[in-house]
Amino acid sequence: MGREIERKFLVASDAWRDSVREARAIRQGYLCGNPRASVRVRVDGERANLNVKSATLGVERLEFEYAIPLDEAGVLLAELAGEVVEKTRHEVPHGDHVWEIDEFVGANQGLIVAEVELADADEAFARPDWLGEEVSDDPRYYNTELARHPYTRW
Repeated sequence: MGREIERKFLVASDAWRDSVREARAIRQGYLCGNPRASVRVRVDGERANLNVKSATLGVERLEFEYAIPLDEAGVLLAELAGEVVEKTRHEVPHGDHVWEIDEFVGANQGLIVAEVELADADEAFARPDWLGEEVSDDPRYYNTELARHPYTRW
């Protein structure tokens, strides 16, 4: 069974930019959601996947991900998804982890969020100097919510 353990933070400065090892454009939309789960289609560079994630508040949730053809993902995004969330994902190594920093564009322009995936909810990790407030428990920062209630409209 798939499980994601991830902590999410706002970014306090641009100091992370000098350490980016990879950056790629991501487009994702949600096909459906209910109080228990969401179904997402994501185009990440030249890859696409379908993702089912439990709608659990906090750092740990069920997650299932399946590769799908890129052209089919394009049709799903264009024809069946609601608002599409667009961002550039930057990978930044720090300590024993690789941070994913999402820099949003479009309706979420101005929002930059850093995420770290952990093996255990209590796992220790090195906090970079550029890390700001933790928002793991704030549903406004979940991509499903950013699709429905974009950052620029808060």
